[in-house]
Amino acid sequence: MPSLYIFLGLLLFSLQAPPCPAATDTLKTGQVLSAGDKLVSRNGKFALGFFNPSANISKSSDNISSSWYIGIWFNKIPVFTVVWVANRERSIAEPDLKLTQLKISQDGNLAIVNHANESIIWSTRIVNRTEASMNTSVLLHDSGNLVIQSTSNAVLWQSFDYPTDVALPNAKIGWNKVTGLNRVGVSKKSLIDMGTGSYSVQLYTNGTRRVTLEHRNPSIEYWYWSPDESGMKIPALKQLLYMNPQTRGLVTPAYVNSSEEEYYSYNSSDESSSTFLLLDINGQIKFNVWSQDKQSWQSLYTQPVDPCRSYDTCGPFTICNGNSQPFCDCMENFTRKSPRDWDLGDRTGGCSRNSPLDCTRNTSSTDIFHPLIHVTLPRNPQTIQEATTQSECAQACLSSCSCTAYSYQNTSTCSIWHDELFSVNQDDGIEIHSQDVLYLRLAAKDLQSLRNNKRKPNVAVVIAASVIGFVLLMVGMFLLIWRNRFKWCGAPLHDGEDSSGIKAFRYNDLVHATKNFSEKLGAGGFGCVFKGMLIDLTTIAVKRLDGDRQGEKQFRAEVSSIGLIQHINLVKLIGFCCEGRKRLLVYEHMLNGSLDAHLFQSNAGTLNWSIRYHIALGVARGLAYLHQSCHECIIHCDIKPQNILLDASFAPKIADFGMAAFVGRDFSRILTTFRGTVGYLAPEWISGVAVTPKVDVYSFGMVLLEIISGRRNSPNEYTSDNYHVSYFPVQAINKLHEGDVRNLVDPQLCDDFSLEEAERVCKVACWCIQDDEHDRPTMSEVVRVLEGMQELEMPPMPRLLAALTKCSDVGSI
Repeated sequence: MPSLYIFLGLLLFSLQAPPCPAATDTLKTGQVLSAGDKLVSRNGKFALGFFNPSANISKSSDNISSSWYIGIWFNKIPVFTVVWVANRERSIAEPDLKLTQLKISQDGNLAIVNHANESIIWSTRIVNRTEASMNTSVLLHDSGNLVIQSTSNAVLWQSFDYPTDVALPNAKIGWNKVTGLNRVGVSKKSLIDMGTGSYSVQLYTNGTRRVTLEHRNPSIEYWYWSPDESGMKIPALKQLLYMNPQTRGLVTPAYVNSSEEEYYSYNSSDESSSTFLLLDINGQIKFNVWSQDKQSWQSLYTQPVDPCRSYDTCGPFTICNGNSQPFCDCMENFTRKSPRDWDLGDRTGGCSRNSPLDCTRNTSSTDIFHPLIHVTLPRNPQTIQEATTQSECAQACLSSCSCTAYSYQNTSTCSIWHDELFSVNQDDGIEIHSQDVLYLRLAAKDLQSLRNNKRKPNVAVVIAASVIGFVLLMVGMFLLIWRNRFKWCGAPLHDGEDSSGIKAFRYNDLVHATKNFSEKLGAGGFGCVFKGMLIDLTTIAVKRLDGDRQGEKQFRAEVSSIGLIQHINLVKLIGFCCEGRKRLLVYEHMLNGSLDAHLFQSNAGTLNWSIRYHIALGVARGLAYLHQSCHECIIHCDIKPQNILLDASFAPKIADFGMAAFVGRDFSRILTTFRGTVGYLAPEWISGVAVTPKVDVYSFGMVLLEIISGRRNSPNEYTSDNYHVSYFPVQAINKLHEGDVRNLVDPQLCDDFSLEEAERVCKVACWCIQDDEHDRPTMSEVVRVLEGMQELEMPPMPRLLAALTKCSDVGSI
């Protein structure tokens, strides 16, 4: 019987409030939009309706949110993407969803109303009320703009004037000089909270004529763009889009400055394409294009490039490193306040202490300080004038319970910080550059855990590595099945992907992508590399392998090694082609070419010391991943500058896995055929014994010496009497023992480098090239040394180098 009453009640309500007709772009007076209904633009591209953001992310099963919003999204794209939200500051709770409707109110405004009590959750505010009447209607345009219009089709209100975190083509970033309306975009709080977040983008209206990115609380500008200073009205947005050649021809920027308005916008030359400009949770502007081929959004341009450039992007007591994934992490002996919020992109809560500080009034503090090296110092320091030494500076901090860190500069400047620490960013070589040291105050009981962290691998890293290893094992099994089924190339999978996500390309498609292999990037022992571009505008590098036997061997080695793994310092294999005897490998394109070109070719420009140091660290991290984090240990076997590629920000990526060898975790070494490049070969290759990952360590040491000096290790020099070899590694270790590392550094740097870092790199290099593999460090140890977390003793002179030195002295070489 009660169910009958409910049915009659719903029936009565449906008679009183006509629903919105299905598949329409218009909401008229007297119609309502309820949960499950939606407006759809005439071209079908956009839809307006109720949505729950947590239902569209992988963590929805955790019941992390029951909040509902009314917004506009891309209707035909399988990845749910919202471009505008009405009630972003007042979400609708799950129990109230059936009681909530979108309709045109009596004053002509569009409103979200709880029909149980007629309370208004959200409403537009029509400025020109003279034309507003009961006959207004709401139209969702093909552009994604939601418009309230009068019977004469005059626009009374539009969503483009009230942006959230997205700007669509033809939307404006700027202000109306007549009404004073300034269109300001504001990031959202998290993946499930559409409320206003920490960052905003807007056009300044004080005559500066520039668009700025700002942190909202406190209000701090951290990035901007503006027209050029020549007076020509080149649109500022053009600077944003012109930087990436993939956006040219796809979008057309515009800048308008009239008596009524000043704004920036862009339009798309291809109406079938889907693009949007996003101010994301991290405070970065991203220009996104939908890739039909990859079925995902591709960010063609991002500013600032370094996510750490955004102000307070990681919250208090965190360190940001643009080269890490994720780029935010807690400081030593701090933990995330809310791991759930971090997973959803909201890191404003930051991290909290594991142990409270010693703030007893009657005794001296027993707290300790932990150095954070090469970081940007936090904001709002307090300068202590009377502290003339570092110990006095430390004591000034210990004397205050609220002091959390100090820094002591070479200029005898003592700075201390109270309470929370913000915007501490690691020198990542992208846009963050700093040689400063911040001394973090910790409880004395944290000292033991600091020691343990240096001795033991991070538990989370071990667990993550185990999980990744298991996943890679499964992927490897699928690849093995796939390989056996199709005999590698007997029946190629055209226009498809294998279980590891590697795409199989048609040969003709790669011919078209490379313009018939017309733009050569380089050549190696097994073939040539050509530049190309896919139909989704992805720039690629295509390696065309030569020689049936060697080409097939390298093809298998590369697909079965780099094809199964991903790391920020390893070049990404996108796909392959094998038709008949044709063997091609498709990689991501590295804009800055090889390290070899930048070190040894004068027309490539000189790499500064900071970039060199981060290249060394990045390569070390990549090798450590290959040796210790993959399911099977992968020995690259051919580490040299030619096989280290540099992306647009000069981040290094190890390439060319055609010689790679695999070592099972149950074995420590492998007997394999001789491979590698003269000048970088470890002694054990020559002796013919089974090799270990330490052969890569030796080659890496040789590369480090070339990074330091900017010269090849063994150039040939002729004298009038005989043929003489000047072997640089001999000079390097001698200079290191003499304490004269400065003379080893590339003179093109003009003494603009860190002597401490140069000595550290030189020590690492000389340990790596020891004769006995057991004397060489592991790549994980190398990473810790380069990060400043571990010290190395002075390395001895290797016996082989000593022999070379003696031979050189008597002129016998």
